[in-house]
Amino acid sequence: MPDWTLLLPGTALWALALYVPLSAPLTRLEQVLAEGPLEEGMQQALLVLASLALALGVGALTNLGLGWALGPGWGTSLGVMAALYGLFWGLASLRGEP
Repeated sequence: MPDWTLLLPGTALWALALYVPLSAPLTRLEQVLAEGPLEEGMQQALLVLASLALALGVGALTNLGLGWALGPGWGTSLGVMAALYGLFWGLASLRGEP
């Protein structure tokens, strides 16, 4: 039986790298929640949980696909690079310079 815990670091890194791009298109869910009977705090919590679940799911598939195609260590290594790339551009945008 394979040990799936070895995939957790790469999956978490890919989920971190893909969180913002994947959570942006959830506007339809946000609209449905706004029209529903839930309080605003519950709506925000549900929206965050949905975007986290989506990022983790896609992160796991990305990590598995890259690990299968390139080798087991490459999926995690590319996840580190993608997460650092997002962090770099996020910090660079805070400076307000193009």
